Amino acid sequence: MTIAEWLDDMAAGGKDMFNLKIPEDMAYDADPDEIIFFQEINPCGFLCSREHPFATVERFDHWYYARGRDKGKTIHSAEAENEWGLFTRDKELALTMAQRHIEGRKD
Repeated sequence: MTIAEWLDDMAAGGKDMFNLKIPEDMAYDADPDEIIFFQEINPCGFLCSREHPFATVERFDHWYYARGRDKGKTIHSAEAENEWGLFTRDKELALTMAQRHIEGRKD
């Protein structure tokens, strides 16, 4: 079963697609078909190996996965509540969500 087929099953079952987690055994070897958007806030420079806020949109067949980590109390905040994700079939919604999160907009 592909990720897209699994997502189709979840959507058909009425599952909330916000913060839905792909089973680890399915996600381990699954690369997205395409990465449409990626942006990271990293004022430290490329040598910093700590966690930074980011937003990305990845495509899995006809599904788009917008996800990221919002800035918490500090730029290196890696708290679980700062992580978000949304599976949708709407490309524009996924891109808008990612851009709003990385810009810190709540509108």
